[in-house]
Order: sequence, then structure tokens, then C-alpha cells
Amino acid sequence: MGDIVVQKVVRPARVKSGPWLEVIASNLEYHRATFMWKCEGLSDAELRQRPLRSSELTLLGLMRHLQGVERAWFQRTLAGATPRFFSYRTSVTAAGDEWYDESDPTSAMEVYEDYLKACEESRQVFAQVTGDPARIVPNPEFGHTDVRFVLEHVIEEYARHVGHADLLREAIDGATGE
Repeated sequence: MGDIVVQKVVRPARVKSGPWLEVIASNLEYHRATFMWKCEGLSDAELRQRPLRSSELTLLGLMRHLQGVERAWFQRTLAGATPRFFSYRTSVTAAGDEWYDESDPTSAMEVYEDYLKACEESRQVFAQVTGDPARIVPNPEFGHTDVRFVLEHVIEEYARHVGHADLLREAIDGATGE
């Protein structure tokens, strides 16, 4: 058990009605926890596995990506700050895209701790930048958007990658669950 990276994860109950920002914050926390739940109980080696032959995706690669999502959207886009991204090694995939290289020597525990730190940074920024959900922010990917769009996009990122994580986890050890 000592080599397990993500220990027991308890997903929070979601706020299903009420002020929009409370519902959004609740759903974001739920998706963060669901992603971690998909990684629960696995070792460094298991998190690095590429169980799908046609894909470069690993659970650890998704965790690296999601720390970047947190910092890019909350710190850079919403707060206008310069985030500190962890410098993970990347490589070019067969499809020509850049993705995280599993030969990166950073331990899965360090990646996990960095991911948790990025989520906490986002929670702090959330409280500071959501006072006006209609505020327009520059967005190099989508053009000028409002805060609501950015928050919905972060949830979209999580929903997509939790789906990936679900398939990866099932391929690694057969574990399934919503």
C-alpha cells in the first residue's frame, strides 16, 4: 500500500440549485474529485500505463494536463496573472501533438501534489475573480469571453478528461463506476 499515490477519495455532494456561482463551484469540485477517484489506489507505475494501444493518454498525463488547465484558466485568463507551471517533459505524439512524456522522472506523488496545489490556487482565485460573472476577459483561444464561459469551459475540460480517465482506469484494472 505504500506505493499508492492517491489514497481514498470522497466525492462531495453537488449543489443542485441556488446561486449560479455556488452550483458551478460545487460541480467543479465534484469533477475534480471524480478525476482523483479514477486515480485512487493506483501506483506510480499504474498511473503511467498506456493501456490503450492507439492512445498516448495516461492517468498521470491527464493529471499533468489538468494542473495546467487549472493554472491557465484561473490564474492567467481570469486573474490576469502569470502562473508558475511545473516544467514536465513533453514529446511529440504519432499524431504530431505535444503530450506528456512518461519518461519524465517526476514521481507520480510529486505530480499529484502539484495538481492539488493547482486546485487550491484555483479555489483562491475563484473567490477573487467571480464577483462579476459577466466581466469580459481576453481569451486567446476563444476570443473575448465572460467569466461564466471560462468557468463552464473548465468544467467541460474536466468532463472530457474524466471520460478519458474512466476508460483508462477500466483498461488498467477493470475498475468502473460513475
